[in-house]
Amino acid sequence: MMLGIEGLLAELESEGHAGWAETLRQRAREFEHDAAHGLWPQWTQAICDLPAVESVTADFGLPAVTLSGEISPEDQQRLREQLRLFHPWRKGPFDLFGIAIDTEWRSDWKWARVASHLDLRDASVLDVGCGNGYYGWRMLAAGARRVIGLDPFPLYIAQHRVIEHYVGGSAAHVLPGTDADLPKRLEAFDVAFSMGVLYHRTSPIDHLKSMLQSLRPGGKLVLETLIIDHPDSQVLIPEGRYAKMRNVWFIPSLTMLERFLSRCGFRDIEVVDVCVTTTEEQRRTEWMEFESLSDFLSPDQTTTIEGHPLPTRATVVASRG
Repeated sequence: MMLGIEGLLAELESEGHAGWAETLRQRAREFEHDAAHGLWPQWTQAICDLPAVESVTADFGLPAVTLSGEISPEDQQRLREQLRLFHPWRKGPFDLFGIAIDTEWRSDWKWARVASHLDLRDASVLDVGCGNGYYGWRMLAAGARRVIGLDPFPLYIAQHRVIEHYVGGSAAHVLPGTDADLPKRLEAFDVAFSMGVLYHRTSPIDHLKSMLQSLRPGGKLVLETLIIDHPDSQVLIPEGRYAKMRNVWFIPSLTMLERFLSRCGFRDIEVVDVCVTTTEEQRRTEWMEFESLSDFLSPDQTTTIEGHPLPTRATVVASRG
């Protein structure tokens, strides 16, 4: 079973969430069984083979999640080779003992757009679709008491375990799962994050309802999602792909997004940022060598490659009524 999960589940059980704790426990068992047939054994061995580092310190408040410590040049080179086994690195950046991992996304830019609008001090936080947990480390630096990230992809869970390997026990967790694993009326979190998830859901309303019910009364949702620039209540439903993504279902206008949130029971809806994603924020790097945003746009970069509007993202903060 994954590192630290039993301690977390015991905490959840003591807080009255025994049913969800058992769901997460079963999900972790299924994950370990299924992942054993892919690259998970290779990644697990790579984590075991990571070189030792003395006097490790962590700084999660910097744009790059930073670990420092005493490491020889030889071990630093070996560490670089081990970290390359976890390619592609999409969310970040990280600086691990002098090795700069320049990830596909400048996730620190996205974090900067929302951080000043939240008070995470002593908060219990949920991050659905968390990827490798980059934001979870930043949330701890912002004062969060505990962060539970859910993501279904083994690679991202493995990348988080690389950081855990050196940090040891922490209050930032990444567990296998999605919003579908959230029970109704959970009411366990002060803040819930859904960043880059809504447009991948076949039912955006169900997703928003699950996020609402994960929150305690008065809790806050941080929602970041694709929108279309349209003054009315409109929704783009791509006939095929959007920016080469197959699983994009609904891209609402900002007016429609606010209606979604209101109908689901959110109040005090505040749009804190709207911006077009650029090839400076999402791009191919040494640590993510596959196609990236520049490959998903038209040659003149005025539309997506399919002719849809450019990827524009809105960040919204709303409260559970």
